[in-house]
Amino acid sequence: MQSRLNQAAMVLVAAVLGLMLSLGIRFQRTLPPTLQNRRWDELAVLLGQCEAERDALRLEVGSLRAALAEAGQSTEEARVVSEELRQLRLVSGFAPGGGPGVRVTLNDSQRTGQAGEDPNLFLLHDDDVLRVVNELAAAGAEAISINGQRHIATTEIRCAGPAISVNNTRVTPPIQIMAVGDPATLESALRMRGGVLEILTALGIQVKIEQLASLEVPAFTGNLRLRYLQAVQ
Repeated sequence: MQSRLNQAAMVLVAAVLGLMLSLGIRFQRTLPPTLQNRRWDELAVLLGQCEAERDALRLEVGSLRAALAEAGQSTEEARVVSEELRQLRLVSGFAPGGGPGVRVTLNDSQRTGQAGEDPNLFLLHDDDVLRVVNELAAAGAEAISINGQRHIATTEIRCAGPAISVNNTRVTPPIQIMAVGDPATLESALRMRGGVLEILTALGIQVKIEQLASLEVPAFTGNLRLRYLQAVQ
């Protein structure tokens, strides 16, 4: 009888223990999230925020790349315009220049005129200088100066008494003409048969031509005021 009671008690204890274990498991499942679970939730929120910031940065990068491309195009256009302006200033004579070319020195004749001959025939005149300058320009000279005066579109070469006026500046022989261009071509143009050099030497005018690997011509320093010329739209 006692043994049966003991067995029944043991069964009852085992049942109670099983019930308590079962209830404990269910109770654990119904508990709120643990600290670790809350940490995962926070990480998920942070991940969402990072993804949103990433997307925003991608949009900003795209916008900046587009702006950079546009700025690069504008910079290139500005560079081209600046280079064209530099070339125009150089060709027009408003900027100093240099390069290979020729130096032509002209001086009065040393011949003594005979009785009855006009002494002016043996002097260097403005039209002599003009012929040389025109010949050099026609031969492709890209820049010309006359005794330090830059020759431009409005430059006058005319007689001014015993002197020659260039850009309203009086110059006297010897006249030194500097011309930038292909040296051989420029000299050949002056020395061609029946050309300006042959005419000047026939009159006894002293002419010296030097081919130079490098020479410089100054910028035009006079006043240029346009009173009538206007741009046509």
